[in-house]
Amino acid sequence: MRLIALLAIVFTCAAPGALAQNYAAREEVRRFIAQMVEQHGFHRGELVTLFSKVRHQSSVLRAVSAPAESAPRSWQVYRSRFVNPGRIAAGVQFYERHAQALERAAKLYGVPEEIIVAIIGVETVYGRNVGGYRVIDALATLAFDYPQRAEYFRGELEQFLLHARQEYIDVLGLKGSYAGAIGIPQFMPGSYRRYAVDFDGDGRRDLSGSVVDALGSVANFLKEHGWQRAQPIAFTARVVGERFRVLLASGIKPVYRGADLASFEVSVEEDVDPEMGVALIELESAGQVPEYRVGLENFYVLTRYNRSSFYAIAVFELATEIASTVAKQRGAAASIR
Repeated sequence: MRLIALLAIVFTCAAPGALAQNYAAREEVRRFIAQMVEQHGFHRGELVTLFSKVRHQSSVLRAVSAPAESAPRSWQVYRSRFVNPGRIAAGVQFYERHAQALERAAKLYGVPEEIIVAIIGVETVYGRNVGGYRVIDALATLAFDYPQRAEYFRGELEQFLLHARQEYIDVLGLKGSYAGAIGIPQFMPGSYRRYAVDFDGDGRRDLSGSVVDALGSVANFLKEHGWQRAQPIAFTARVVGERFRVLLASGIKPVYRGADLASFEVSVEEDVDPEMGVALIELESAGQVPEYRVGLENFYVLTRYNRSSFYAIAVFELATEIASTVAKQRGAAASIR
């Protein structure tokens, strides 16, 4: 079956405000099409037709290349966006609504329920904000009009077309983020193909329409990146002197051992396995003394979802608040009975 018929392409007009541009007429796009034909057996004419309907999105380029905010980097400001009463309350509701699927995912993949919930809470406010760009438009714009990362986004465009063919997706209908991330957990196409799972058993891996698939897929992503079952994530740390800066400079990957912390004048209240991998994380806020965390292997795994240490600690702290609230509510309900 030909690609266009297979994927039910029905949109023919650019989104409002989009800059009309015939990608199919561009030489670099034709080379990309030839690659897809040669390497993956796509039909040339169908891809030409498809790319004639793809539209350049100037707003994607503005979003991806926006200059850094003039305000200094601030952990407290970042944290307040994600770890706040509204997002905690919504997370508790989401947790309880999907408790059965979350419990199943936690048992199968070894990832705590609250971590799965918190990632989805940070990424899309529990599925409420999955993005409004056509994924094909965003990826094509970045693949062919953003030279700084063209190679990466051409790879993701390739993965998206393979994914669409495999999953019978309407290429021109699927919406996502300005970077081409898809669905409730915001997987890039390559991650979608590698780590998404059919967790609801309906024969499809649907991260846009199935919360259950999203839950299982987040857990599978973390497991495949090395999540350690029943192991801690991070500890609050205290530092003195200047030797801690050597540990800090080694980055977020836990390449030192717990036994090394004392030699760097770093301490935590918890007992740390002397052989456990550790990293020191600095959380700076303008005009305030930085906060520090000792990140363990599961902290590093969280940074595989998003390379920011702020992101990983925000997920961890949101998860902690959600789990604590759920436990209190369940305890109160049990006492009433």
